[in-house]
Amino acid sequence: MLNPFTALQFENTEDAFAYKTDRQLKKAYRLFSLLQWSVPIRIGTAVTPLLLKLGWPFRQLLRATLFEQFVGGETLEETASLTKHLESFHVQVILDYGVEQSDRTEAEKDHCTAMFLKVIAFAASQPNSPFISIKLTALARFSLLEKMDRLMCGTDASLLNRYDAMLSELSTDEVLEWEQVVKRLDQIVPAASKANRSVLIDAEESWIQQPADALVLMLMCRYNKERPVVYNTAQLYRHDRIQFLQDCFEEAVKNDFIYGVKLVRGAYMEKERERAMNMQYPSPIHAGKEDCDRDFDASVVFCIERLEQMAVVIATHNENSNAKAAQRVDEAGIDRKHPHIHFSQLFGMSDHITFALSKSGYAVSKYVPFGPLKEVLPYLMRRARENTSIAGQTGRELRLLKSEMKRRKLL
Repeated sequence: MLNPFTALQFENTEDAFAYKTDRQLKKAYRLFSLLQWSVPIRIGTAVTPLLLKLGWPFRQLLRATLFEQFVGGETLEETASLTKHLESFHVQVILDYGVEQSDRTEAEKDHCTAMFLKVIAFAASQPNSPFISIKLTALARFSLLEKMDRLMCGTDASLLNRYDAMLSELSTDEVLEWEQVVKRLDQIVPAASKANRSVLIDAEESWIQQPADALVLMLMCRYNKERPVVYNTAQLYRHDRIQFLQDCFEEAVKNDFIYGVKLVRGAYMEKERERAMNMQYPSPIHAGKEDCDRDFDASVVFCIERLEQMAVVIATHNENSNAKAAQRVDEAGIDRKHPHIHFSQLFGMSDHITFALSKSGYAVSKYVPFGPLKEVLPYLMRRARENTSIAGQTGRELRLLKSEMKRRKLL
């Protein structure tokens, strides 16, 4: 039996960066060198959106740096060459139309729906694009989700019972607005099912997550009978998500469907803690990284041990968590390409993990956002900040890039 600590060769930079040309390798090295400077980067990411609105000429600079590193292209068609290139390395792609939260009109939400349907059709034409990713806040008003979540608090009833009770407290207009959200998803999910693709629904802030969780659970009850068409996302930096997974598994058993879940550590830690402190309620976030790591790894084991009723996307840049997950798969004698197990990392980051997993025969994807620069700008700013705040992330990327450049005699 393979030991993933030897099978997953995280230090093999030749494999990790085989898909990059010398030019791309040098550009990545220069970019991550800049991302070491945390204070200037934080200031820059704070003011760049405003300066762009004022007409400052940063577009070409952003396009040649952050955009090229972390985004697949402005259009679906531009992602096609990247998708095909990754396919040659047995790496799959999770396509994401990179819209972020904003106050969208109903017409703009309908446009997002149409784009998600277009992504599904495009993914269906690509043999290595099994998933698409969507954000509920692209289809629903943030403040409506916030009110719904607030109405669902303060009771020990089940998630779906809380959801039903909440709907009775909305105004007629709010109910009609929410019905439009449900109708949008009732276009997207059946289209994915028919195309033999799956939909990953991203996690949101904790104070709007409950109605999203309930809606996704109901979609799974309808569409996940034979295979996992719909996946929720669990952020394991939240200390309540282990219990949440257990509760959702019980619902899956009771209603005879497959519970699909993407496991991540989390994306809104600073915002969550700041809001909890300002509003004087207990933070939903673990106090320390060790607790988060423990819950993440325990959640992976929980899912892998229940593959008849669960499907999991293990979405992490943590080497240890990936190695532990791979080891658990091997120890259980599970096929490394079992249809209910998938690994994933963001495009532009942790190539050494992605390509080590691929080389060892595990199903693994790059999460590839695309869209016009103005749409993906919030995503790019988050990637820049993340690479300055995650302990060791930028240093690790630089070390590996430098090692490969030396191997290619570029330094």
